[in-house]
Amino acid sequence: MSTAAALQKPDMADLPAQLPAAPASMAARRARFFNSGNAFNIKLPPVPGGLFTDEPARALSDGTGSGFIPCDQSAAMGCAFPATTPLMLARYAVVEPGASFTVDVRATGSIWYVIRGTGQVACLSEGIAFGPGDVFLLPGAPAQIRAGREKVVLWVVTNEPQLALNGDLPPDAARRPVAPVHYPAAEIARQLDIIYDHAQNVQTSGIALIFSSETQAAARNILPSLTLSLNTLPGGENQRAHRHNSAAITLVVQGADCHSMVDGVRCPWSPWATLVTPPGAPHSHHNAGSQRALFLIVQDGGLHYHARTMGFAFLEE
Repeated sequence: MSTAAALQKPDMADLPAQLPAAPASMAARRARFFNSGNAFNIKLPPVPGGLFTDEPARALSDGTGSGFIPCDQSAAMGCAFPATTPLMLARYAVVEPGASFTVDVRATGSIWYVIRGTGQVACLSEGIAFGPGDVFLLPGAPAQIRAGREKVVLWVVTNEPQLALNGDLPPDAARRPVAPVHYPAAEIARQLDIIYDHAQNVQTSGIALIFSSETQAAARNILPSLTLSLNTLPGGENQRAHRHNSAAITLVVQGADCHSMVDGVRCPWSPWATLVTPPGAPHSHHNAGSQRALFLIVQDGGLHYHARTMGFAFLEE
């Protein structure tokens, strides 16, 4: 075909979705057709980076009432369901003194960090007594959280957006990939001491404790699609710039005079703030104070490890 003849044809990229000409059934009527010019040029809104600070302030203030306070960026990302990143949703949960809060999320599981208060959680006929600094994992099943004499504030991350995208239901009893798991604060501190008694090598990305369980130990994840780590940064030190294809949601647990750089933007830390690192964004963490910094990070890394697409790389020597 001559160049002139080709120029006379309309561009296939401008074609709308094509419908079947004479569908013989309802199943055939549902078909839609695209082409190599218009199927791969979808422009999705980027994942916003930055900090959530108003949400923890609300959670910790008086008179909030029991319930969830979401870190929701769905409108900015064009998602039809609540989401902090395309596949993860972070929230703060509040349970008033002596009250109970029933949790029934459409997720494979949920990861919880106790910011304030003591209480009990019941799930699948098991009970966990929790206190500040504890981490616990719940499977995708109804649970009840009861506060003690003081208000309970928790931080929770789930993969609800992942299931919402696929139209999935939480796994049933025969298919649940995890059972309830409790990581008490004292045991977390002991495990960090073990790590600090050992040296890093040049490929180590930092000093971090990775959370897993009996059923997920082979993959070293906490859920099939999610990873959880408690990262640390000694006073006066920086974690060198790096990037990875997983999105990250970070809870600031401890650290004065600390900040993160995310895609060239300085994000100053504040107590219990939630930091979002978009997938692929260059980022680094910096501790100008004297106290060891602690920050809890959930990533959709399990999906990327399984797909062999994590793409972790340091950006500086």
